[in-house]
Amino acid sequence: MSRVYDCADPESRVAGVKAAVDAVKAGQLVVLPTDTLYGLGCDAFDNQAVANLLATKHRGPDMPVPVLVGSWDTIQGLVQHYSEQARTLVQAFWPGGLSIIVPQAPSLPWNLGDTRGTVMLRMPLHPVAIELLRETGPMAVSSANISGHTPPSTVTEARQQLNQNVSVYLDGGECAIGKPSSIIDISGPHPKLLREGAISAERIGEVLGVTAESLR
Repeated sequence: MSRVYDCADPESRVAGVKAAVDAVKAGQLVVLPTDTLYGLGCDAFDNQAVANLLATKHRGPDMPVPVLVGSWDTIQGLVQHYSEQARTLVQAFWPGGLSIIVPQAPSLPWNLGDTRGTVMLRMPLHPVAIELLRETGPMAVSSANISGHTPPSTVTEARQQLNQNVSVYLDGGECAIGKPSSIIDISGPHPKLLREGAISAERIGEVLGVTAESLR
């Protein structure tokens, strides 16, 4: 039986975050608010939980699950090399609406899908998400919708799609941005913007010292 916790109420928020932490540690799925959209998440290192997440979304491993982190420091243990380019993007846009694809540390025992040796990382700008992530560690998080359906900006929309497949729903109100993060791939020789979402190509190019056109 899933439960919704209203994080606008202090007592409910404390209880909800604790319930979500317990659920994640037990290999279950939770729905959490972020600055962009609501996310469906689990322990990034629990391969069965990640497989359940993909199955719940009706999605295959050809679309790997991104990973959310609760601090700048966490990225350093997840990447093969913390490049100056990655550092520049993290310092400019985290927490916030930029997802960064980088070569992952080869020793990590996770299975996020067909990542081809990379991982997509983001630190969301939402206090409830940050609180949860600092308790659980890195979480595999995808938008809280059935694949092909509209990604939700409220917990009600998420619950309508996912229902009892999720143990805990954290209601953090309507998402401030309401559209997906931008995705930049810096795993190759040149940065490439795969999706322009919450942050514009122009702003990303400005930080990297390149033109927006060169990123597309």
